[in-house]
Amino acid sequence: MEEKLLIKAVRENARIPIRATEGSAGMDLYACIDEPVTIKPGDLVMIPTGIAIELPSANYVAYLFARSGLGIKHGICLSNGVGVVDSDYRGEVCVGLCNVSNKEYTIEPFERVAQMVISPVSLMPVMEVKELSDTERGTGGFGSTGKQ
Repeated sequence: MEEKLLIKAVRENARIPIRATEGSAGMDLYACIDEPVTIKPGDLVMIPTGIAIELPSANYVAYLFARSGLGIKHGICLSNGVGVVDSDYRGEVCVGLCNVSNKEYTIEPFERVAQMVISPVSLMPVMEVKELSDTERGTGGFGSTGKQ
């Protein structure tokens, strides 16, 4: 049986996300708001999308990412970096946005505010150990393998 992402409109005027092109990894999520929402510099807002989703199983997750145009042109990013919608969540998908620019930005009703990517999840068992195996890199991090 083919696995499917099930999407339910939880608000009357919700727009169901679709992929813009055959090669699009993500689906645009739309602001399901009745009036514009202005985000001042440094502000955090929660924007409802009007949809709830059901992933095929616990082997999948929905990630919410910023739209590159909003981030690059206007400094509007996801307030938590990347949103995670777990397979057992059935509530409305909302997008936390922040304004990292020095100018106000107004989200209009039905504006595309984020993109949602469905990805597989590895549900491997966790085992606590006293030691980890050695590697050439070891504990070097934060630029240890590249330009300083």
